[in-house]
Amino acid sequence: MTQPNSRDTMARRDFLKTSGLVALISAVQLESVRAAGTALPSTSALTNDLLTDLIRANDVQIPTLLTNQERSTGHRWHGGIINEYGLHTVGGTSGFISSLACAIAAPGSKYFNASELVQPLRHAVAYIINAQHADGTVDYYATNFHSNPDMAFILELVCPACELLRSSPLPVYRAIADELGIFITRGANGLVTGGIHTPNHRWVVCSALALANALYPNPRYVARIDEWLAETIDLDPDGQYTEKSTTVYSPTVDNSLAHVARLLNRPALYEPVRRNLEMTLFYVHPDGEVVTEASRRQDRNTRGSMARYYYSYRALALHDGNGRFAAICRQIEQTARAQISILPALLTQSDLNRPLPPEATLPTDYAKVFAYSNLARIRRGARSGTILASNTTLFSFRKGAAALEAVRCATAFFGKGQFIADALETVDGRYVLRQKLDGPYFQPLSADQIAHGDHAKMAPNGTLSTDSRALRTRSNIQLLESVITITESAGKFSLEFSITGTDEVPVAIELAFRHGGKLTGVAPIAHVNDAFLLSSGTGRYTVGDEVIEFGPGQAQHTYTQVRGALPKWDGLSVYLTGLTPFKTTLSIG
Repeated sequence: MTQPNSRDTMARRDFLKTSGLVALISAVQLESVRAAGTALPSTSALTNDLLTDLIRANDVQIPTLLTNQERSTGHRWHGGIINEYGLHTVGGTSGFISSLACAIAAPGSKYFNASELVQPLRHAVAYIINAQHADGTVDYYATNFHSNPDMAFILELVCPACELLRSSPLPVYRAIADELGIFITRGANGLVTGGIHTPNHRWVVCSALALANALYPNPRYVARIDEWLAETIDLDPDGQYTEKSTTVYSPTVDNSLAHVARLLNRPALYEPVRRNLEMTLFYVHPDGEVVTEASRRQDRNTRGSMARYYYSYRALALHDGNGRFAAICRQIEQTARAQISILPALLTQSDLNRPLPPEATLPTDYAKVFAYSNLARIRRGARSGTILASNTTLFSFRKGAAALEAVRCATAFFGKGQFIADALETVDGRYVLRQKLDGPYFQPLSADQIAHGDHAKMAPNGTLSTDSRALRTRSNIQLLESVITITESAGKFSLEFSITGTDEVPVAIELAFRHGGKLTGVAPIAHVNDAFLLSSGTGRYTVGDEVIEFGPGQAQHTYTQVRGALPKWDGLSVYLTGLTPFKTTLSIG
């Protein structure tokens, strides 16, 4: 389920799954490259169960990958991987190259040193070289052309593949590695001068250059890394990066910085990684999912596991002897095993195959405020709550597998009453969210304004334009103040709503539960799918043996989609409604 808020736009990575570039996001987990000529780990070092599972999973996907390769003789993009839109993509083909290289190099793979992959691999490498621009870049058809950032993500895939092929005992695969090196050096040379779009791109570029430098040492690559690092790492005092993207770009940054720290012997770069990993331990729900509500990127309000963090947690657990990081690795192996994607890392970095240190206890009983994210996290064992300001979701709650994904509030106040608190206040164990709104009317322009040509202007939607409003005197101003105070005791939450000011304003509180559970104690709303009213008493949402209780209810009207509110959540939405002055206390637990 994905529930974007109207202020969010799904960024270019939405296209990944269909373009073949889905592998690029997890590329930062496909660590890593050592200096050319270094021997691979011995087979005896590669005996853990996770590695066996990853090799098996990689083998399973190869027949499907082979069927998606362009085989037409004389085709312009011969050798490329075709996505579901009929586009041949360098990103998808790079993932194909990575998968085949891993299979060829992995002891235990049914394709280990297999000659049948020679031609598909050779054609794929020829395709990406053919599709590469003279400036070293590639196109990302969803949005970016001559894209340096996408080249960086791709290098994180193909550099480990090149290392694996270089280490093959078969001359034909070593020759393909040399061809792949042409693509890598052209791309890295482009990154020396190329630009970026988003904060994380800086560190992905650094990672890609460090990987390329390990294969093809070049002082220009290191100098460019130092240019980006001179900006300093964008980590706030909470331990979170600028984009606050807990399932995509925070782990991307962690893994990228870990690459640079190891490959260029920059141990200071482990510190921001360490701090982010420590913070993220408090963002984990009981079922292993991670809080996404505060993200500034496309993963906001989406489901997400901790899988993309696995490489960094494992690398730092081993580097630092950190028992909590070892424990979260084990938890990820149990809750998101199928999503872990570090096979190239395990095949090229022998240190990762060492046993994890003894596990320490993970935090499961805490109340912490992350002020720079306007977020508080409270967990009591199987119960997990999140309180948010600067967000249309003001509260979310988990009880085991049962998920109340969002509590939202809206008023029909001049079409702008979606509740978004300005800040999160903490007072004597209470969490306070506030919003103040005004609704003015506008007076005629003065004679002097008209004389100077400041006539009334209309917006395309038929209202007074913004610049016209700015000229006019405001009058008959209506006010509305919403205060929501949240308290917690033993994993049960109390949400006290107080909305005052202008009277008779319709109010709708939405409790958005995840699809898959069963609601009782509520009544369906006519003509709206998956929408219910809690008019009185207590409602229940049940998933398996887990029950979330909520109430008491009230329903003074059925105007749930008030003007200016966000569309109904994609889930089972339960509403409480009223009119201002509106006061109620909602218990959730």
